[in-house]
Amino acid sequence: MKITCNNEVYEANENVRIRDILNKEIENSENPIITCICNNKVRSLNYIIKEDSTIKLEDYTTTEGKRVYVRGALYVMAMAFNAIYPEAMLTINYQLSNSMFCEIDNMEVTNEMISNVKDKMKEIIDKNIEIRKITMTEEEAEEFYKKEKNLRGIIQFGRENNVSLYYCEDYYNYFFGVMPISTGAIKVFDLVKYKNGFLLKYPSRSNPNELATFVENKKLLSTLSEYDEIYKILKVNTAYRLNKQVEKDKGKETIILSEGLHEKKIADIADTIVKNKNTRVVLIAGPSSSGKTTFANRLGIQLKLNGKRPVTLSVDNYFVERENNPKDELGNYDFECIEALDIELLNNHILRLLSGEEVEIPTFNFQIGHKEYKGNTLKLGENDILVMEGIHCLNNKLTASIPNNQKFKIYISDLTVLNLDYYNCISTTDTRLIRRIVRDHQFRGYSALQTIKIWYLVNRGEKKYIFPYQEEADVMFNSSLIYELSVLKDYAIPLLKEIDESNPECAEATRLCNLLQYFDSIPTEYIPKTSLIREFIGGSAFNV
Repeated sequence: MKITCNNEVYEANENVRIRDILNKEIENSENPIITCICNNKVRSLNYIIKEDSTIKLEDYTTTEGKRVYVRGALYVMAMAFNAIYPEAMLTINYQLSNSMFCEIDNMEVTNEMISNVKDKMKEIIDKNIEIRKITMTEEEAEEFYKKEKNLRGIIQFGRENNVSLYYCEDYYNYFFGVMPISTGAIKVFDLVKYKNGFLLKYPSRSNPNELATFVENKKLLSTLSEYDEIYKILKVNTAYRLNKQVEKDKGKETIILSEGLHEKKIADIADTIVKNKNTRVVLIAGPSSSGKTTFANRLGIQLKLNGKRPVTLSVDNYFVERENNPKDELGNYDFECIEALDIELLNNHILRLLSGEEVEIPTFNFQIGHKEYKGNTLKLGENDILVMEGIHCLNNKLTASIPNNQKFKIYISDLTVLNLDYYNCISTTDTRLIRRIVRDHQFRGYSALQTIKIWYLVNRGEKKYIFPYQEEADVMFNSSLIYELSVLKDYAIPLLKEIDESNPECAEATRLCNLLQYFDSIPTEYIPKTSLIREFIGGSAFNV
């Protein structure tokens, strides 16, 4: 066979492991190699090659490298708990600032417990024990799970012909995705008590040799915790439990409950806005595919029911003239930075509107890069509330001239708290990406390949301009719907399967496909026309 790596071509016999072929490249890497991309699929370094292959080695500074590292750290942590607290019902909940937040459902988390588990993890890591992947038939795995009552990871039988478990000494568990080949790969970590649970900390991609500074986001944690508790009460906190609900009534009750939760939260936000007599401007911001358009429409309905009329002012009409637009490090126009907006003019117009004046609003012509005035005027009545949505709306710099007591800021995001099982959580970013893939195809004519190609640029802008300001919000709205992946799967999977192994994006497409396979389908006929998910699949009552 011919193996290509870093523009070097190697010859190898069939049925040989990747780490044996590329041993020198792995040993000489500046940062430890933890996984690889083989023929545009994520593979373990123990993967046995059976054909000519192109391989890209991945360390912690890459997206896939970090995923594998964190997964390995969680596996070692679960293994340590099993060794010294075998009765502990461990739950891996969600990510918080380069950490995973975890809880013990049946025991109090103490500093002594965390110290003991941390020491056990170090012991396991120092031994550098091999982590082996064992593949069973569906029947073998089902029989295995019947015997092992203490295993909280739930395999979804019927999804695959074979089921894989990871073994390390006498410990075994199921984890979604590729695992490091040994426990020694986990070089940097920490375990600390936090709230009613604890944090497993790990480095950032930019500095793999040091723990990242933990940034506490109290409002985000509160929102996540609230929804996590609600999902537990409704008994739909895992994909397995959700599928059981879908099995009963095709998801009708789950849809009703989930939509009712959204309606209640939106009504509460509107009530809060109205109670503050000084509020004149509502500012909405959130990352891509959070459902901001539908949320704004539904908030508008609730405001009207409170006797207020929402009036929209589009921030997109307030870009600076093209010749004044800042450029990025590559010399391209940077349309995302806040300096790309004519802040002075925007503030002037808002202040005049709040004082009762009639203002001629510009229309920005993106083709020529200039504002145009076409006689479009705006004037606020006594019961009118100005509503603005944009990536910088939580940044005080955007509306610096407006008194704080007249502003109400809302952060909206799809904050997923539904997990596959008690060990495998679902990334909020993954859910938003699946939403966007479906929406881009439905309404913009983009393929899944095109959406995945630019997703890293979308994430980069969010990390720079949205996430740092999320705690500035007066309220957070979680736009996730319990059932959404059960609906999105039938739209997304065919689009993802169009991406073949000739494309580097195949690795991401395969991972998302495998994730969606864990969910039973819910027909769209039961979803209300006002549902936020309609913004992505179509059929919305609103003009989205």
